[in-house]
Amino acid sequence: MGAGVSSDLDAQKGTTNFQLKTGLNDVPESCISSIFMYLDPPEICKLARLNKAFRGASLADFVWETKLPSNYRYLVEKVLGRNPDSLCKKETFARLCSPNRFDGGNKEVWLDKNSGKLCLSVSAKAMKITGIDDRRYWNHIPTEESRFETVAYLQQIWWFEVAGELEFEFPPGSYSVFFRLHLGKPSKRFGRRVCNLDQVHGWNTKPVRFQLSTSTGHQISSECYLYEPGNWVHYHAGDFVIDDSNPTTKIKFSMMQIDCTHTKGGLCVDSVFIYPSEFRQMRFK
Repeated sequence: MGAGVSSDLDAQKGTTNFQLKTGLNDVPESCISSIFMYLDPPEICKLARLNKAFRGASLADFVWETKLPSNYRYLVEKVLGRNPDSLCKKETFARLCSPNRFDGGNKEVWLDKNSGKLCLSVSAKAMKITGIDDRRYWNHIPTEESRFETVAYLQQIWWFEVAGELEFEFPPGSYSVFFRLHLGKPSKRFGRRVCNLDQVHGWNTKPVRFQLSTSTGHQISSECYLYEPGNWVHYHAGDFVIDDSNPTTKIKFSMMQIDCTHTKGGLCVDSVFIYPSEFRQMRFK
């Protein structure tokens, strides 16, 4: 009898042990999705590889809607040319994280993959450049060093002025505007990068004036000498703030050096970048 009782207890213990064996597959997808709302997109994608439950949870629309900017419907319609309701939220996020061109391919917008923050770039071809149609002064040169595959190269000019504008719906927040410039003419020779500095002159005589204004009333002006020949440099033109009451904002930006007592040249104008202000310390690529 003692042996029988012992056997019954062992059987019950085994049954209890079996019932207590649970794993990640047993966690409800709704619970996992709720946790995913507090994680960054790259972390969600990594955890989605664990098992079927985590993968299913990572597809929930309410998870990815928290990662999208408040103006994502505007972006899908303007940039992707789609109905926002025709895409699931994860696909919407993925597509908006890829660089998407608009306005004739001369402007580009994308979301930062880690934060979902909006970033924009405006090519030199979308700006008004004094003398751009005169080959004595300017040329458009192809290069792999620009996201637009081409830059405006200044050989020599007396009156230097570059101006552009953008009308766009930004999510609320603070943004910084940068001009991406390069002293010297970069190229490749035998597979190696070389830079011709022969035409670089006039930039250490007087500073370049950068100006920024918005339809919300921001007016910023600053001056800076151009520096670091042979390297791409992002020159900060100013910051602006968007609040909830500004659905569409018009931004104007410019740079000029119009002292006609001397010429200046040897400058590549690539583009203007608009980033969230917290990205100012990031390493630009």
